[in-house]
Amino acid sequence: MPRITTVTETPLSPPASVDRTRWLGVAAALATVAIWAGWIALTRKGVTTTLAPVDVALLRYAVPSLVLLPVLWRIRPALKQAGAGRSLLMIAGSGAPFFLVCSTGMALAPAADIGALLPGTMPLFVAFLGWLALRERIATARLLGFGLILAGVLAAAVGGLAHAGAWRGYPLLLAAASMWACYTLAFRKAGINAWQAAAIVNAGSVVLLLPVPFLSGTSRLLDAPVTDLLLQGFVQGVMSGLLAMTCYGAAVRRLGASNAAAFAALAPGLAALVGVPLLGEIPSGTSIAAILIVGLGVALASGAFGRSRG
Repeated sequence: MPRITTVTETPLSPPASVDRTRWLGVAAALATVAIWAGWIALTRKGVTTTLAPVDVALLRYAVPSLVLLPVLWRIRPALKQAGAGRSLLMIAGSGAPFFLVCSTGMALAPAADIGALLPGTMPLFVAFLGWLALRERIATARLLGFGLILAGVLAAAVGGLAHAGAWRGYPLLLAAASMWACYTLAFRKAGINAWQAAAIVNAGSVVLLLPVPFLSGTSRLLDAPVTDLLLQGFVQGVMSGLLAMTCYGAAVRRLGASNAAAFAALAPGLAALVGVPLLGEIPSGTSIAAILIVGLGVALASGAFGRSRG
């Protein structure tokens, strides 16, 4: 009679490629948040020292437009797919109008409050407009997150009373966050990819911005030091306009949308930290509380605690 041997099954460990994919996603998400934090502090530095908001905006969109020339060459099908209305909404929501509103608010508010009021409230406005326009349902955990974001915004507003004139930047930052939400919804419905959307937004913004410095008389491009122009061109055009978008897309592909979005909760705190050496701005106790509340709210609102991948 043949001898019967039994094989004891041992649990298989996750393939090395799965771990590598996850760690690459984490690295991409952290890089994105780091770029956002640096962008907030350096944009505030630029518009409060040698450059006007319109100058920084022109650098922000002109540099990516040059890099994306190969995409712009084939932009007509994307424009036709998106439609004129959605294309204009995307340009307004994340292009030159958004940036001018945003950077004007940044010139007034400290970096710690900018982090809480801009990236912190974007998920709130996206959800609200999605519910209003598309009748999207909002889970209970996300509602709790949005409530915390609102509480953090109120805390930041109270803290802003201690800074002379800072409160004037808060409505502008909230308006910019709502504009970004309009871009998000328009992009969802446009049926085009991220690179095509970036090409439309950047090219449209350059067309809008080119005459502004000459007509408004507010531009300081010709008087600014070359080092400041090169720094802002690199930070705005290369880091924020191209690299952050690429890293965030990589994070979404490897971690899932909800887990990638949860890393946005780190942006307010990192922006406050970066603002200390770059701007000499030390956050108040109220601002720190607002950062922590908004960070937790963004993490809940992203749905990261409800599922592992989304």
